[in-house]
Amino acid sequence: MRLRLSAVTSAILVWLSVDAHEQFEEFEERLGYRFTDRTFLIRGLTHKSFAHEARNRGMSDNETYEFFGDSILGFVIGELLFRRFPGRDEGDLSKMKSFLVSSTNLAPKARELRMGEVLLLGVGEERSGGRKKDSLLANLFEAIVASVYLDGGLEPVARIVHERFRSDIEAIDENDLLFQDYKTALQEWAQGKGMPLPEYSVIEEIGPDHDKKFVVEVNVNNRVIARGTGSSKKEAQQQAAKEALVGAIAAGERQAGLA
Repeated sequence: MRLRLSAVTSAILVWLSVDAHEQFEEFEERLGYRFTDRTFLIRGLTHKSFAHEARNRGMSDNETYEFFGDSILGFVIGELLFRRFPGRDEGDLSKMKSFLVSSTNLAPKARELRMGEVLLLGVGEERSGGRKKDSLLANLFEAIVASVYLDGGLEPVARIVHERFRSDIEAIDENDLLFQDYKTALQEWAQGKGMPLPEYSVIEEIGPDHDKKFVVEVNVNNRVIARGTGSSKKEAQQQAAKEALVGAIAAGERQAGLA
């Protein structure tokens, strides 16, 4: 298979570094897909901060790829779930899919493929630790899905998604369909008990800006019932809600002092 490059892409590769070809080849090996036209790969890897700095070189960012990749990923995951759980209704399948394609689940997959190492970032975003941000990595995963689809069609995308998500789907417990939407579950529980809605408070922030951890407390009926920690406030809130459900509900209301 002969690698194709547009004139703009060839010029950009020369401008990036002499090692660019080698870095992209190593990434393709990790991904398990060799691009016929690496123009698609470079577009998928180009963050808007880099495109802005390189605007005089004809570069475009990957935001529309993120949008397209999200749709493709949702379709492939949806088919996998449809075939794996034929007896489940739309609501259950939607919860499964929402968890599987969430930033919380996609960011680790991007890290496994070391996508951050080949991401094209602007200077400011680089200094702020952009290569390690969950939201940025999750978006990058979606953009690369679009890149593969545009270069090779649905078959290689399906193969990559099957490989990367197989263990996640096999690990799904059909008897626990919260899939990390613990905040909603805790809210529904409180409402069912006639209690005020849970309230979340950030009580501590740990670490530097590029690798910060948040500690959140959840308060139900004027009582702090659990804490959670995460790399974002949302993740910490979900963990706090999960701990509240496990501790206050599963173990009994008396244990949490809510009876």
